[in-house]
Amino acid sequence: MADLLTTSALAVLAVSFGVGIVVGLTGMGGGALMTPALIFLGIPPSAAVANDLVAAAVNKTVGASVHWRTGSPNIKLATYLIVGSVPFALAGGFIVQEIGGEDAEDFLVTAIGIALLFAAASYALRMYLQLRLVTSGNQAPAGEPAIRPIPTLLVGAVGGLLVGITSVGSGSLIMVALLLLYPTLSALKLVGTDLVQAVPLVLAAAIGHVVVNGVDWAVLIPLILGGTPGTFLGARMASWVSQSVIRRGIVIVLSLTGLKMLGVSPEVVGIIGAGLLLLGPLAWGFIRQTRGLPAFDNNAAAWYHDRQDQKQTQDQ
Repeated sequence: MADLLTTSALAVLAVSFGVGIVVGLTGMGGGALMTPALIFLGIPPSAAVANDLVAAAVNKTVGASVHWRTGSPNIKLATYLIVGSVPFALAGGFIVQEIGGEDAEDFLVTAIGIALLFAAASYALRMYLQLRLVTSGNQAPAGEPAIRPIPTLLVGAVGGLLVGITSVGSGSLIMVALLLLYPTLSALKLVGTDLVQAVPLVLAAAIGHVVVNGVDWAVLIPLILGGTPGTFLGARMASWVSQSVIRRGIVIVLSLTGLKMLGVSPEVVGIIGAGLLLLGPLAWGFIRQTRGLPAFDNNAAAWYHDRQDQKQTQDQ
């Protein structure tokens, strides 16, 4: 019990609460934000990955149970993803063990840095795909999309290996891959399917790392105690906080964190960060304008639908 009242444990509790809020607001960013945060707090990379995966398995189970009751997940699609991902996720901890010693810690830092850059790119791509979907004016078909077994299995395998080694990717890379493979899948079913497949994926990855590295209760308990209420609070705040601004912030944070973990000098990271903060909103505003939306309107979706209603009235 005394271990839970130390400064380091309280720091983990505070950070996990903050990350939980982001996860509740946006539905993404858990492993991609939490694992590097734990490393920056001084926790060894292998222990950070192992404990974050165990905490994520608990949190994702809760989210998946809600979506299971509402009937939103595509079970057949989730099954293919699980079959592809679980064996590779389970192998992740043993792959790190085979590298061994300090080399394993250095390998993990590099692998996490690369995974964070991939996650940042996938978040940006996901934002664009969702923007295109909002402005396309096409109605998603009522039926379920035809499952593509081989590509889906490959997505599961690559995502499982990435999560099994770094704990990053279950809510980012796999989600973007599903958007590309199944563009007609509704948003509700997309999130539900991703959460359902993520539970055995993260659980398998957690088992692999726990077998190899064990569990640090002084890290794991604050992770769960802080992350659960943070996620709940974030979910309650989601209706009045701009999702677009938060997600653009996540892209910037992940990019800079990934570069830092890859050994890029602080000066270069600072210059890139300043460039992203200054030029990123301008670039995103230009992209929005190419899709017929105002550059800096937080309520763009409502504006677009109003515009469509006006057009229909004029046509009549």
